[in-house]
Amino acid sequence: MPWWPSGKLAAAADGTTNPVVAVAAKVRGRILDGASERILPARLYILDAAGRAYFPSVPSATGSAIKYQRRAGEPSEESHTTLSAHPFEITLPPGHYRAIAEHGKEWLPAEITFDAGTQPVEIQLRLQRFVNLAQRGWFSGDTHNHRNPKDLPNVQLAEDLNVALPMVSWTTVDTVAPGDSPQNFPGEFPATVQRIDATHAWFPRCTEYEIFNSAGRPHTQGALLVLNHRTLLNLPAHPIRAVVARARAEGALLDLEKHNWPWSMPLASVIRPDLFELANNHHWRSAFGVRGWALGAPPWMQAGAGNDTERNWTLFGFRTWYALLNCGFEPTPAAGTANGVHPVPLGFGRVYVHLPDGFEPNRWLEGLRRGRSFVTTGPLILAQVQGRDPGEHFQVRNGRAHTFRSSGELYSESSSVVVETVVNGEVVTTETLRMERLKTGGYHGRWSNQTRINRSGWLAMRAWETRADGRFRFAHTGAWHVRVGAEPVRPRRLEVAWFLARCQEELARNRGVLPPADVAEYEAAYEAWQTIAEQAVD
Repeated sequence: MPWWPSGKLAAAADGTTNPVVAVAAKVRGRILDGASERILPARLYILDAAGRAYFPSVPSATGSAIKYQRRAGEPSEESHTTLSAHPFEITLPPGHYRAIAEHGKEWLPAEITFDAGTQPVEIQLRLQRFVNLAQRGWFSGDTHNHRNPKDLPNVQLAEDLNVALPMVSWTTVDTVAPGDSPQNFPGEFPATVQRIDATHAWFPRCTEYEIFNSAGRPHTQGALLVLNHRTLLNLPAHPIRAVVARARAEGALLDLEKHNWPWSMPLASVIRPDLFELANNHHWRSAFGVRGWALGAPPWMQAGAGNDTERNWTLFGFRTWYALLNCGFEPTPAAGTANGVHPVPLGFGRVYVHLPDGFEPNRWLEGLRRGRSFVTTGPLILAQVQGRDPGEHFQVRNGRAHTFRSSGELYSESSSVVVETVVNGEVVTTETLRMERLKTGGYHGRWSNQTRINRSGWLAMRAWETRADGRFRFAHTGAWHVRVGAEPVRPRRLEVAWFLARCQEELARNRGVLPPADVAEYEAAYEAWQTIAEQAVD
């Protein structure tokens, strides 16, 4: 039997995680850059043989250690400490322990086992960087989290995360404007970006409408994120078009968050979101733990129930995004964890944006808006089409098939990686990469291919990484858009039929609950989907 049973992080019998014991050992440690030997900020797990989690402190007056513990059912628990770049210490009962340190996606985790007795113990964990994406102009962000802003200077550095967008305002009731919500973080937050250092920053004006209560009763609608608005939002969730108009006027980004909320796909036609979270807050480092939640996938997606397994959940999200692209919308990929609420580290799913001229927070947001990006829960995919980054728009002659040259490279902790090219929602090439072991650890592979396109649409690339524990992690680029002559992008008939059916279902569900003016928004959405359906092809 493995000494870390089934990934379960057990608590003590009295509910505590660091029980008081009569005999204990002081353990001191450091997390180091394996190349330079300098101390790094990092996320640290300390677990005993029963899987019980322990949380160290930082004795330095200038340092910090922040405990994080969230549980979502027995198999899904996240218990760690984020540490500043200082030595740490902890008092442990005698026994056998496992320590794991992580620092974002570009460093290999470090893991050691050690024994604590009655004498002081010194431990060191050395992290090894296997790729430096900032040197190539790629910077990471988490576009949906619930961390208290006061924690971000510690946590962003520990997670090697350049940008965070915390939901400083958050309402769950349709009649309560976010500015009046009791769930908001306390304090005054300016409308300007807050810098931690030269390459780390966070945006204070971010709001989540996550509506579980409508018309005075439990009645779920969904979540809409408004990112980097300028004024405090004093608007309730309905009419949603008023929220959208305010966001547009203030230059904010709109994100419908997860794809299977009741209102997400029906209202996509009137909201026209800027972002789509391909890596969302149901992708966790711990076991997939949100099964049967909200709405399932239609059969044509070939994603099972869509909310039954981690892979089906991921495919459900991918294929929903593909259907929106086929309908002429262009939401760009984003990644959000809801860290602060969910059992997942900040930035476990993250989006990288290409800034070849160096890091600047507002340019990062603009690059995100334009889709110069890829999302990942693990592997790092750097791809180009015709030598251009994701988000590019190509215009080609009408009536002629055009060949597009794709190339890329991928960095991974695993040697088992498959890269797929997707055109208008269909996988057209699949390649198992030949991954070479790097001197610094990790693996690197390259690929190139050609894709012929003869009608308006788009292409993108995705990667699947198989890990030693049998689970997977993924990466997905933004889309490259192709316009053939004056031909519009045309949806598949079954895709737009699904959007229409979802609108009809929401109209039936909300009539008699929402006021007529609010139901009218779903009616407007249905009319918009009907117009799109006129362009559909088989």
